[in-house]
Order: sequence, then C-alpha cells, then structure tokens
Amino acid sequence: MNKRFQILIAFAAIALFAITFGALAVQAQPSGRAVPEASYEAVLGKSLADADVADFIASNRCSGTGPYQLCNNAGMALLIGEGQTVETVYLYPNMIAGFSAFKGELPLGLSANDTMSTVEDKFGLPKVQQAHQAGWEPGLPDESGTPDHTHLWAMYERYGVTIVYNSPSAADKGATIYAILVSR
Repeated sequence: MNKRFQILIAFAAIALFAITFGALAVQAQPSGRAVPEASYEAVLGKSLADADVADFIASNRCSGTGPYQLCNNAGMALLIGEGQTVETVYLYPNMIAGFSAFKGELPLGLSANDTMSTVEDKFGLPKVQQAHQAGWEPGLPDESGTPDHTHLWAMYERYGVTIVYNSPSAADKGATIYAILVSR
C-alpha cells in the first residue's frame, strides 16, 4: 500500500511540474536523424546503465528531475527506483502540457480514446466462466482514488497498470485516459 501511495504522490508531482513548467519548455529542432519509436517495454525493469535505456534516454532527449526522466517528446516519464532501475513508466496517450502524445502501442489493447467504460469492458470477465454468452462483469479496479482531486486513479494490480482519468469521479464512465502507469 505504501508503494502505491508513493507512486500516486510521484504522479501528482509530475503532473504539477508539467503544468507549471510546461509552457516554458522549448521545442527542440529536429536533428535530421529519425528518433526511434518509443517503447516502454524496452526500458521497463532495466537499469539506467543498460545500453537500451541509455540510448532511449539520449535519443528522446529525456531530462532528469529527481527520481524521474521526463521524455517529453516521447510522451513518457520514467520513475527510477532503487538500484537505478526503471520501476514505472508513465505513458501519456494524448498531448498534455509539456508532453507530446505517446505514439507507441499502449498496453493491454488500450487506445488513446478509451473511456472509463471501455477500459472496464476490456478488463472485464465472463459472468459465468463456462457460459460466455451470459455476459461480462466490468473490470473494476482493485483500488482507486483521487490523490490530486483532479484525476481518478484506477489501479489494476492484476495487470500491473494504473489508469489515470481526466475526471475525479468514479461515476464518470465517459472520462478519458490522462495517463497509463505501467509497473514491474
């Protein structure tokens, strides 16, 4: 529980940082070489010393802020944990202050325009295991909360993801995805 709370606080800090300093970000001019498509799977769980991680950070012009690497152009932020490994990857599927939209494939079949209702449908289970025609139970989160009073955090421990919505209300089934946190 304590680790989840720390992740929630950390996300709130990143969101506040992005909102506060997003307008000050200077857009880098293209260097002429193609930047590889961002893949959260290439860095998640790996050490900062790993060649793939180091190349990802350099090619996406990530900048360090405390325990984070902010990869604004890739639409990602990396939470660096103990042992200097990437513990959590924050994916921003839509453009937000200071971050471009993540262009890679989102986890678990999610898409940038999914609502809370469609996420719950995708994460759902059959009502009766042997009778699929009996319908589906919505995939409700294992835990949820609104630590920043602006976004609802829906934690799906069984999938290793937390979905952050653009609404503080669990009753707002039309809320869209603000960010997806993928953890190891």
